Parts: sequence; C-alpha cells; structure tokens
Amino acid sequence: MPMYKVRPFQGGPDSAVLAQHLPACMYRVRSVHHDSQGGASHAAATISSVPQDEVDPSLQALESHQEEILKCLYELKAAVDGLSKMIQTPDADFDATNIIQADEHAPLTASTADLDNLLGKDYSALKDIVINANPSLPPLLLLVLHSLLCEHYKILSAVHTHSSVKYVPEHLLKCFGEQARKQSRHEYQLAFTLIWKDVLKPQMKFSIQTMCPIEGEGNIARFLFSLLGQKHNAVTATLIDSWVDTAIFQLKEGSNKERATVLRSMNTALGKTSWLVGSELTVADVVTWCGLQQTESTSGVPAKVQKWLKSCENLAPFQSALKLK
Repeated sequence: MPMYKVRPFQGGPDSAVLAQHLPACMYRVRSVHHDSQGGASHAAATISSVPQDEVDPSLQALESHQEEILKCLYELKAAVDGLSKMIQTPDADFDATNIIQADEHAPLTASTADLDNLLGKDYSALKDIVINANPSLPPLLLLVLHSLLCEHYKILSAVHTHSSVKYVPEHLLKCFGEQARKQSRHEYQLAFTLIWKDVLKPQMKFSIQTMCPIEGEGNIARFLFSLLGQKHNAVTATLIDSWVDTAIFQLKEGSNKERATVLRSMNTALGKTSWLVGSELTVADVVTWCGLQQTESTSGVPAKVQKWLKSCENLAPFQSALKLK
C-alpha cells in the first residue's frame, strides 16, 4: 500500500502538455536586427547611442597604478646601473678591455681619471688601500710597489700594528719613511695603509664594506701595478702572469731544483730582452726580484740574470726595499 498518491503528469487527455507551453529559451530579449520600428537602421542607432568613451573607473585606476609601478622600476634600474659603474672590484668588476690592448706598451703614467676608473669614483672619501702583512715575513714587493705608486700619485701613507702582533722592529714601522702629513686628507689621491698583523698571507682591501680581501703577494702585486696605467696585449699579459706565478710557486716556495730551473729560464728570456717581458719594467720583474731577495738566491746566478738584478737595483724603489732585508 503506497504512502501517498499523486495525479499522473501524463497519460490522460487532460494531462497532455501543449508544445506552445514549453519554454524555447531561458529568457527572451528584443531583437536588435529585426523589429517593428525600423529593423537594422534602428539597431544601428541603438548601438550608436551607447557611449563609446565611457571607461570603468576601477580599470582606469588599475592602469594608472601600473604606469606608476613601471616608472618606479625604470628609475630604480637607472640608479642601479649608475652604482654598478661607480663601484668596481678588481677581482670581479675589472674591465679586461682596459688591459688587453694593442701590442704597443703604454708608459708608466696614470691620472686621477684612470684611478677613478679602476677603483670607482667616490665623492665622499679618500680611496684607501689597506694591506695586512706579517712582520715575520715582510713582503718586499709592497715596498717596491708603494715607491712606484708614490712617483705617480699623491699618496697618504701610514703604518700601524695590530693587537695580534706583540713586537714589530723599528725599521718595519718606518718602512714608508717619516710620514709628516703637510696637507689635508682630501688633497691626496690615494691612501696606502700597511697593518702589521698575524696573518698567513698578505691581505688587501680598498673597499672595506663591499669586497672580500685579495690574498697572496702575486694577486696584490698584479692589482697595485695595474694602478700605474701600464697596458699590454693578451699575449704579453699572459707571459707576465706566467712569470708572476713562477716567481711565487717555484722560485719562492719551490725546491732548490725548481729554483735552478727558473734561473735558467730567466737567463734565456733576458738574453732576448732587457726585462723579463719586453723592453719595460713589469710586475713580473718586481715579483721575481723580490722572490730572489727573500730566498737569498742572488749569488751564483747566470750572467744575464746578474745584469738584470743590477738594472733593478739601480732604480730607487728597489733600493728602498733592500734597506729592510
């Protein structure tokens, strides 16, 4: 027995649904193409009567906000590009095109503009090269390079002692001579600060806040000598780097057999040119000469090497370094 009964929707003559009663669409709208008031012309007039310049205010506000963001991004990019040209580091941002040039050698001259290109232009403070070195192993090449730089720039030199070092000989504290400052700090082009500190290898920084230290005598010598403005082509620059590495790893840190091999190679090279690479003094000569002095390998050297040693020692920067041996 069913719970309840309902009348059948279909089945009887009275229950039939007429076709015209069924919906043909969800909702009806008036046709804009054909109607009783003019057909297509009325439809066109109806469309033209709709305002075409009306813009949604929210969409207009969004476009304005987007334009402001793009403008800010453009200004930020311009500021970053400007900073990237001002702040440079010797190991990452150094422009190789300033070194690899034509075969001709440039003289050992430099200007303030060249110094700004290498170290970055700074309007607020004096460029300060700070070097940490161990007094038990004084790097002679720093003294030679310091003297060479003093011939081309107005340098404010200073020597300090770190708390990690208990004693520093008097001649090392005065390795840059008597530094009686007669000018104000802003009148100098470069500051050269040497700190005697308990370190394994010499370390150098010229931008304390923005760069990692450059370690090793060879790397420091390359950078300091580049401030003199000497430029070489790719082949000559490669030969110079090779001699610097040879002086550090074989002449200074190598065995007696390795030193003898280096001396023979030097004698061969000096038989062709007056200096190790070409006809002018390079950083290769400075590093190699200091390596020979520190390893006390200057006696019994081949004839051409002996002549080269005398040529180096005739220059004032090398003579000042000899006083600290």
